[in-house]
Amino acid sequence: METSRNRTMTDSQNRSSSDELIFFVNGKKIVETNPDPEMTLLTYLRRKLGLTGTKLGCAEGGCGACTVMLSRYQAEPQQLLHYAVNACLAPLCSLHLVAVTTVEGIGSVARKLHPVQERIAKSHGSQCGFCTPGIVMSMYALLRNNPTPSMADVEEAFQGNLCRCTGYRPILEGYKTFTMEGRCCGDGSREVQMDDSFFTGYRKTIVRPQEILLSILIPYSKKCQFVSAFKQSPRREDDISIVTTAMSAIFSPGTDIVKDLRLSYGGMAPVTVLAKKTANRLLGRQWGEELLQEACSSLAEEMSLDPSAPGGMVTYRQTLTLSLFYKFYLTVLQKLRLQGLNVQEVSSEYLSATEIYYPETPSSVQVYQAVPEGQNQDDMVGRPIMHLSAMKQATGEAVYCDDVPLYENELYLALITSTKAHARILSVDVSVAERCPGVVCCLFASDVPGSNVTGVRQDETVFANGQVTCVGHIIGAVVADSQLHAQRAAKAVKIQYEELKPIITIQEAIAAQSFYEPIRTIQNGDLEAGFKQADHILEGEIHMGGQEHFYLETNVTLAVPREEDGEMELFISSQSPSDSQSFVAKALGVPSNRVLVRVKRMGGGFGGKESRTTVLSTVVAVAANKLKRPVRCMLDRDEDMLITGGRHPFYGKYKVGFLQSGKVVALDVAFYSNSGNSMDLSQAIMERALFHMENSYRIPNVRGQGFLCRTNLPSNTAFRGFGGPQGMMVAENWITDVAHSLGRSPEEVRRLNLYLEGESTPYNQILHGLTLDRCWDECLSRSEYEQRRAAADLFNRQNRWTKRGLAIVPTKFGISFTATFLNQAGALVHIYRDGSVLLTHGGTEMGQGLHTKMVQVASRVLGIPCSKIFISETSTNTVANTSATAASASSDLNGAAVQNACETLLKRLERFKTKNPKGSWEDWVNAAYFDRVNLSANGFYKTPDLGYDFDTNSGRAFNYYSYGVACSEVEIDCLTGAHKNLSTTIVMDVGHSLNPAIDIGQVEGGFMQGLGLFTLEELHYSPQGVLLTRGPGSYKIPAFGDIPTQLTVSLLRDAPNEKAIFASKAVGEPPLFLAASVFYAIKDAIRAARAESRMMGPFRLDSPASAERIRNACCDQFTKLCPPAEPGTFTPWSVRV
Repeated sequence: METSRNRTMTDSQNRSSSDELIFFVNGKKIVETNPDPEMTLLTYLRRKLGLTGTKLGCAEGGCGACTVMLSRYQAEPQQLLHYAVNACLAPLCSLHLVAVTTVEGIGSVARKLHPVQERIAKSHGSQCGFCTPGIVMSMYALLRNNPTPSMADVEEAFQGNLCRCTGYRPILEGYKTFTMEGRCCGDGSREVQMDDSFFTGYRKTIVRPQEILLSILIPYSKKCQFVSAFKQSPRREDDISIVTTAMSAIFSPGTDIVKDLRLSYGGMAPVTVLAKKTANRLLGRQWGEELLQEACSSLAEEMSLDPSAPGGMVTYRQTLTLSLFYKFYLTVLQKLRLQGLNVQEVSSEYLSATEIYYPETPSSVQVYQAVPEGQNQDDMVGRPIMHLSAMKQATGEAVYCDDVPLYENELYLALITSTKAHARILSVDVSVAERCPGVVCCLFASDVPGSNVTGVRQDETVFANGQVTCVGHIIGAVVADSQLHAQRAAKAVKIQYEELKPIITIQEAIAAQSFYEPIRTIQNGDLEAGFKQADHILEGEIHMGGQEHFYLETNVTLAVPREEDGEMELFISSQSPSDSQSFVAKALGVPSNRVLVRVKRMGGGFGGKESRTTVLSTVVAVAANKLKRPVRCMLDRDEDMLITGGRHPFYGKYKVGFLQSGKVVALDVAFYSNSGNSMDLSQAIMERALFHMENSYRIPNVRGQGFLCRTNLPSNTAFRGFGGPQGMMVAENWITDVAHSLGRSPEEVRRLNLYLEGESTPYNQILHGLTLDRCWDECLSRSEYEQRRAAADLFNRQNRWTKRGLAIVPTKFGISFTATFLNQAGALVHIYRDGSVLLTHGGTEMGQGLHTKMVQVASRVLGIPCSKIFISETSTNTVANTSATAASASSDLNGAAVQNACETLLKRLERFKTKNPKGSWEDWVNAAYFDRVNLSANGFYKTPDLGYDFDTNSGRAFNYYSYGVACSEVEIDCLTGAHKNLSTTIVMDVGHSLNPAIDIGQVEGGFMQGLGLFTLEELHYSPQGVLLTRGPGSYKIPAFGDIPTQLTVSLLRDAPNEKAIFASKAVGEPPLFLAASVFYAIKDAIRAARAESRMMGPFRLDSPASAERIRNACCDQFTKLCPPAEPGTFTPWSVRV
């Protein structure tokens, strides 16, 4: 033993200095003598160096929040090269002699902002700000390599960056100002042939473990050779393909006779495959129609997939093999003709199938009303001022929950979650986990000192007790000295289950009658008489998929126990600090006054941090309480997606009666939502869906029913729109069906049925101050709808395989919490002796600019510049019993509470102003202080005259409505299902905007989130209830390239709203549904494609309108060759939940 230790010491002393890792961070030399080979650069920056500007967003290199710049000196050529890299993937040990630059290293608020930081802030390109440092560093690295890039360079640089808030437009606008428009060594190398033997298995090649790929040699094509490559993926940029192909045809010189043919496909097997049978059949054949027919029949046979194949989309993938070959066929036909061969001419209407996609740089217009002439320069209400935290967010100085410095003695927690959707827990073996390095303890239900019962409806548990009801159900937790140790130990826990039959889908719940009570109904008029009056009756259905919140900052909690009386301080990324406080207090068995919850800001919320944050915060608090040490946990992206639930999937079934004119006279609709394994907020979400079941249309006879499906999925929850988009989506589906069945344009039928001033909703609320007609007419005008429609019709007549579609869609969104008691807010305002003002209110800041607006409100009421007012954070010890920052009502509620507090203070200062009219603000404050006047005031507000009763169908459900209309035009590729968003025009009624820059940002951000919901984002679950899409690699939110090429946003002029603060209106949720205009424009384009195959009338298109659904709906000769397998004859890879 002694000899061994001495030998080890000698070895250590003899180690050369080359074992040291030397690199630089922001110009400072770092020497690590014993670097951890498992540590990433991101962990090192945040935990070792305290540089928290670089964020953890996904831990798989898919979101770009952790982007930094690496600089290396390359001997060949002799120059310094700069790379934007994902710090979450970069091993620390790969950085020898590399210079790392983080967002802190290029500028700061105190020092000076770099122009890259300043321009994103001043162009309103930062909302929640969590993605901002990564975007800043991508742009900075681009400029270091290319000081005058083109817009195409900028767009390419951002292909690894995602943003969930802004809608991307202001980021590109800000960075447009930078553009022209506005060696490896080793012990030998080997060459290998990249043919069908190169791939040896799924994600495996013949490259050896110790080898790296140096280069790929692509030989020049020969004179008689034609090569094409195609890729189809869910999203155009930065995405893994669904099917990809490369094809090569060699012809006998001077002929159209095929001499050699190679057809390779990716996505049709675990490895890239060659369609050898098909290629051999076509050798010696002429390149013409007969060859095409033979090729398609052969490919359909050779490229078949098992209906249970991993990745799903089986019919679509098979069809793509044919469609992509057809594109190749037409391309080669064109080129042969150009070489003077007498081959069949490609008809002009088929040419679009051969066109290569080149992205266009988007252009945009924003229109808003300027403040009235004569408004005081210090009065910032109505002015487009910058988000107050934008500069800090751009420099990485803005502090988020996980940026709070590590406490001494702090521990890290990892969750133990269920791998079964429905099962009894037979045993839990922690023996291996407890022996893992760094582990302090394991926690289970028996460790909860208070009540293990939790949840909005008290139908959940902190830890599962005896039974699990979804995959991701929290069974326990491991606490250790580091994140890595805690997560390793959690995976080592062995759990034995007795599996029970799960209910996963809405259809399974309907079959089993698995519903939560109550089943809500809203009924008005005489339904039977309405259907008798109708000239036509139509029935239909639509399924709308769920949506992951994908806030860039995942759920995070830091719990710090205090020395006495059971006190606990929590830093939580939460939209609802008071609920977090209440749930934690109950779990700990202490009164709420012992629990302090603090929220500085969130890196996005969107409803996902309203109620589900408590799933994590209670567990972390229980651990901290037991160990009497600070405990932290930030969920990895895959954990967050698995555990926290998302937007409710909906199934809508309807029967609609209408006249020959298109006027709807009767509607009977049933909604089914997949609520998951607990009630959470599902009832309120269904109620809002029912309140929006008619969208913007007057229907005299109507019944809506809402069923909450109890399933074995993680509980679904609030998400921007809160059931409204689902209800309105079904409405737009039946109104489109009505139009299609009558052979009329959907726009005509929509306009005919629009609400008029003074009409009543199905829940008996009279509509006052209706601006739908104004929004509609302005949108028609600004979008040049008639000209676009004529141009699209002409385009469609001239093109067989590319079609354009248009749709104009309205929205009417009720503003208020549907639970009356939540429509209240508080504020606390302190004026200090130097005249500075500290403002606190019940709302939280998640990027939506609430704090900025509240400062603007206080500035106007107090009559002082915004620079004198400061908001530090939201906390439960300043404003108590707050409602969640949700329902789009936070500016209304908290703004009125702030106004109330400020008016109280102003009244107290009035006599000092009267005594000294020429004095300054500071003079009046000092005079009041010396006169012993209280310079602190509480403010409070509750929305008057609210309270709807479902039993009597009476009472006011909403304080007022926000209205908007959007017109969108798209272009679809009928062969692949890909689509381009050509243009969108939005007209939004936001009353008198408190801040047009922030409101336009909300409109654009909400619209882009809706674009994801209706066209792109798809959650896949296995039949056993396992979420298969758990990160940006498999779940696609919109990226920079998804912005409409032309985007116009206009805030309706001269539309004051007497029901809210300073005549403004809510803006957070209402714009999201306007993205349905893109969905119905796609449906319009598909209709034109189906007409080519003589398929007319209504057809079903479920949401989202993914490339798969678009292609499958465009029925043609290729889809007929790839019929889907009969349901029930196979086990699908994923099921529609």
